[in-house]
Amino acid sequence: MAREFAVGFYKSKAWKKTRAAYFDSQHGLCEKCRSRGKYTPGEIVHHKIHLTPRNIDNPVISLGWNNLELLCRDCHAAQHPEIYGERPEPRVAFDENGNVVRLEVTQ
Repeated sequence: MAREFAVGFYKSKAWKKTRAAYFDSQHGLCEKCRSRGKYTPGEIVHHKIHLTPRNIDNPVISLGWNNLELLCRDCHAAQHPEIYGERPEPRVAFDENGNVVRLEVTQ
């Protein structure tokens, strides 16, 4: 959910056009997952340098592709623990055959 100061920006034509083009450039896949060899649909075009009232009018920050990354919901939540809280470590994963395997949980 957009913070109050950014609502107008996220409704703007400039953002919608930039977001759509960036999404397409990443073929709709989460960049963080893809860097780990996992192919997960991306959903959120995230600002690496988070938008603030002071930088939202700077197009290099708000619209520049160097400041954007396409993330899935889980990866986006991990970028915003102040909003979503700390994410627990996964307890299961999938092996190369698609079978569920237990992960050792560190405490």
